[in-house]
Amino acid sequence: MKRFFLLALASIALLTAPALAKSSDATWSPKPGDVIKFNVLRKGKPFGSHSVKFEQDGEGRLIAKTNVNLKAGFGPITVFKYELNAIEVWQDGKLVSLSGEVNDDGDEGFVQAVRSGDKLDVDGTKFEGEVPASIIPSSHWNFAETQVSKLLSTGNGEILDVAVSEQGRETITAAGRQVEATRYLLDSDIDVTLWYDAAGRWLKLAFKARGQDIEYVLAKSY
Repeated sequence: MKRFFLLALASIALLTAPALAKSSDATWSPKPGDVIKFNVLRKGKPFGSHSVKFEQDGEGRLIAKTNVNLKAGFGPITVFKYELNAIEVWQDGKLVSLSGEVNDDGDEGFVQAVRSGDKLDVDGTKFEGEVPASIIPSSHWNFAETQVSKLLSTGNGEILDVAVSEQGRETITAAGRQVEATRYLLDSDIDVTLWYDAAGRWLKLAFKARGQDIEYVLAKSY
């Protein structure tokens, strides 16, 4: 499971895509009060939840709070647990800071990153150093994730090598209704499929881990 959230370490290169880059028709930008909530299924059965809540701080900056809670077991016995909490601070479309911590079934990690000019100073379990400030956190809500080749892990600071390709448009079920969306393949150690609507809203996610199908089902529209 953790390779989906952490992916793969690679050398750092300058990124040219701006932090909130969008395609020509992707117009959605999060605003305070927006909530993205998914029910997570494993082999079609409840596995936990993944949510992103957006707030505004006293300085008018956008705060994105990610919470992931996954658990599998037999009756009262828990055999797998994954918890991730991360906070992103954005101002004028630029990432100001990131803090996060992860507990992957007992394997713990953290990241603290702060913007300094055109760089981001990262202190994490898997990486310490500077990266371009334009790097995108691996939280999936930001449509700009579909346009980059590197991501910053929100759990342990790892610099993740990815290849993202558009796979076409299709009709999916999101928040209980039929929605036309564009499918993207995020290619890394584990292939992750993401769906976004024409405005750039994140609607669905799916991947396979340990031979099991994992699916994110949007709980309500936003």
